This record gives sequence, C-alpha cells and structure tokens, in this order.
Amino acid sequence: MSQHAEPTPGRPSRGEGAWPGGPAGRSDGWVRGGVVFAGVLLLLSGALAALQGIAAIAEDDVYARIGTYVYEMSLTGWGVVHVVLGALVFATGYGLLKDMAWARTAGIVLASLSLVAQFLFLPYSPVWSVIMMAIDVFVIWALANRQESASRA
Repeated sequence: MSQHAEPTPGRPSRGEGAWPGGPAGRSDGWVRGGVVFAGVLLLLSGALAALQGIAAIAEDDVYARIGTYVYEMSLTGWGVVHVVLGALVFATGYGLLKDMAWARTAGIVLASLSLVAQFLFLPYSPVWSVIMMAIDVFVIWALANRQESASRA
C-alpha cells in the first residue's frame, strides 16, 4: 500500500506548471525565499539597531566625534531614533514571518526609514551604516517583489 499525497484541489501539482513563471512557478521560489529572508533580516537589523541606539545613549564615547555635519544631532538623539526604529523594525519582522497582512507594507516603509537613518548616521559609523543600508535595500526589493497568490489564479 503506497502513501501518495493527493494534490490539493484548485492548486497545480508540481509538474503541471499552471502558474506563470515557468514550471511550478520556479522563479517564484526566489521571491518567497527572499521574503522569509527579509523577515529574518528585519528581526536581526531591528535588534541590532536597538543595541546601536542603546550604545549611543549609554556611552557618548562609543562613536567617534565628528566635526561639523549638516545633519548633526546629539548622540543621545540618534540613540533614541535607533531604539524606536529598531523596535518597530523588529516587530515588523516578526509580523512578516507570521505572514500578517500589514507587515509587508510596514516593512517597506520602515526599511526605507532605516535606510535614511543609516545614511544620516554615516559619519558616526561608516562601515556599519553601509552594511545596514545594503540590507535595507534588499529588504525593500524582496518585499516589493512579492506577489499575492490570489493574483496568480
């Protein structure tokens, strides 16, 4: 007696290729995997941004002192910005991994805000800010390219 799973009614089986993008939606795997990876990155970048903000609030000598800067703000101010933004990004990453409807839009908005905040924080921590900016760009791309399964029918 063999145990083969029956395909779900209304959904194509693996070999049918009824969805656009090739057999069984082969190109869709990158985007779905990218969204899950974006959720994990949002969790991690939110936690790290909060820690970055706590470090800026607690000790003013953690980050290098810079001269005059157009977007100058005290390190305590930057710390508060990073803690609040980090908490929101963390919560959005959790919501994205739970596949909540609001999380995709909120993720794009918060990743964009994080991108701008990291750009403005660039003189204080240049290497880390560039890394975080690259992560934010990937998160925005992955969330913007996700297609809802209802639009594939």
